Amino acid sequence: MMKILFAGSECVPFVKTGGLGDVMGSLPKALSGEDMDVRVIIPNYRCIPEEYKNKMSYLAHFYMTVGHDGTPKYVGILSFVLDGITYYFIDCNDYFSEGNPYTSMAKDIEKFVFFDKAVLAALPVIGFEPDIIHCHDWQTGLIPVYLRTLFHDTEMAQKAKCIFTIHNLKFQGIANMDTMKYISGLPDYAFAGDKMAFHSDANMLKGALAYADKITTVSSTYSGEIKTYEYGEGLEGAICQYHMKLCGIVNGIDYCLY
Repeated sequence: MMKILFAGSECVPFVKTGGLGDVMGSLPKALSGEDMDVRVIIPNYRCIPEEYKNKMSYLAHFYMTVGHDGTPKYVGILSFVLDGITYYFIDCNDYFSEGNPYTSMAKDIEKFVFFDKAVLAALPVIGFEPDIIHCHDWQTGLIPVYLRTLFHDTEMAQKAKCIFTIHNLKFQGIANMDTMKYISGLPDYAFAGDKMAFHSDANMLKGALAYADKITTVSSTYSGEIKTYEYGEGLEGAICQYHMKLCGIVNGIDYCLY
């Protein structure tokens, strides 16, 4: 049985601001079956409706340092099974207690850096060893980076492959280089010119392009457009560099909703 983990910043029916939430909610259900064990992991935002929060089960918690701050952060893991899919929720009041999933880019970058590392650190705790980790948009951009750097010598890294899907290239998770190095704790080589470096800054989405095993977009047309100056949002060079692992897959429709 193939084991697949979907990681993202939103997922229907728990939280949605756009099409990403729809895909995260529909695609796991479409893939799940006798030969696939598909699970989903997102942050435990305060804005998740109480009807779902009340049904979540506590699984475990641990403490994790992120970056060079050195302060251990609480990482709680909650779960909820809906329509045959197991959903995990990463809990930490320091990052996810605000009402909305997105606030300001500065705050969002720090909390999703935390989330990305927490996802990988949580997997051995919950006993799930995915064959594929499917990451979505810049908010999960550091999962492939962490997997191939700080987690490279783990059994998980030896087994798992990373797919990174670009839903909206306009948003990339860009921060000052020194700031990103400090809050992420990633090694210097992850910030090389062909990795996370983006002019004088660091770019989470660009890091995902470099470290993911496969890159997909929401259509074959879009996969071609983002190689150009007009639609590449400054990343057309990196996308062309990694074009051999890029393909477009058209978003499907959940017929149960229509």
